[in-house]
Formats: sequence, structure tokens, C-alpha cells
Amino acid sequence: MSAMAAGEGLPASTVRPMEAAWIARARWRWRGAWLWPTFVAGAVLDGVIAVVRPFVGDRQSFAGGLLAGLVLNLLAVLFLSRGFGALLRRVRGDMPVGVARNYGGTVAVALVSAGLLAVGLARHGGIVDDQQALRDAVVRAVAYIGDHAPHTFRANARRTDTFTIQAGSMYRTCVSSTDGRRSYCVIVKTRLPLARSVVFAGYEPNWLFSEGVN
Repeated sequence: MSAMAAGEGLPASTVRPMEAAWIARARWRWRGAWLWPTFVAGAVLDGVIAVVRPFVGDRQSFAGGLLAGLVLNLLAVLFLSRGFGALLRRVRGDMPVGVARNYGGTVAVALVSAGLLAVGLARHGGIVDDQQALRDAVVRAVAYIGDHAPHTFRANARRTDTFTIQAGSMYRTCVSSTDGRRSYCVIVKTRLPLARSVVFAGYEPNWLFSEGVN
């Protein structure tokens, strides 16, 4: 009886290796349990990246970045975790397959955030230039309207509505009349010399003009 494990019917010499194996597997699972916490944290980070360094468009919301991160992270885990896990097991052959896939998925999620940040950083300079061009276009439009528009529009020269025709180079800026019934609009080409960069563009408001453009 002394050689048998109580209640198991197995020799004590057999139980000890089984316990050791179970403990080893538990340790592997614990060490490999980074995937889903990283998945969530990565999506939150992607939302922050979208706000600070937009990777789509000129600006993004946190919610939009979070949603994009969740989708991309899920795709990365589905399509990359197995391959990354297999590569990892070439180095660590003693690592269980499931744990290796967890590690591989964690790496895939991290690469998604790194990729989005890289895209955001690469686009940042262009976004800043376009924003500066937009501000320059508005300044030119306000100056032209203040000098050339009828008085009913000049009174609202500081309350502009600008439509981007071509980011960084061409904009259409309008101001409404004091009664709000009409608009006075100009086209601004920021790459032309100041004296030739602004031309009158009619009385069609930008909301109507944009429908024709789109």
C-alpha cells in the first residue's frame, strides 16, 4: 500500500512524473496566455494611434481606430498565428503547439499596431502640409472677399465654408450673405502666386457644389 498513490491505484513513482508534467503544461499555458490581453490592448492602442497619427484620411476618431484595430487583429490572429507559432517551435521544440500559436498570435497583433503606427507616421508630414495649405487658402479667400465681394457678403467674411477640391492645392471657399440666403464663393489655388491665386466662383453654396463634384 505504501508504494501506491492513495485513491489512484498507481505507484508513487508514476504519479510524480505525471504531476511534474502537469505542472510543466500549466506553466507553459500561463506563459503563453498573452494573446487575448494583447489583442484588447492592441486594439485600444490602435484607437489612440488613429487619433494622434491617422492612418486613413486626414483625421480619425478613437472609435474608428479601435474598430479597425479589432478587425485587423482578428485577421492577423486567424491567418498569421499558426505560421508564427510554427517558426517559434523550430527554435523551441519543447514548446506545446497551442502555446506556440498563442505566442504567434501575440506577435501578429503587435505587428498590426506597429504597422498602423508606421503608416500614420509616414502620412503625418503630408497631412500637416495639407492642413497648412487649407489654412493658407482660407486666409487668401477672406482677403479677396473682403476686397471684392458686395457688402452683404463682406460682413460675414470671417465665417467661411471651405470645400477641398484637391488637397494641398485647390479649395473652394464660400461666405453667406447677412440674411443667409445667398453665398459668395471663390476658388483658391494655393500653388499660384498670391495675386493670381483667387478667382470668383459664383454664388452656388458648397453643399450644392459638392453634390455635383461627387
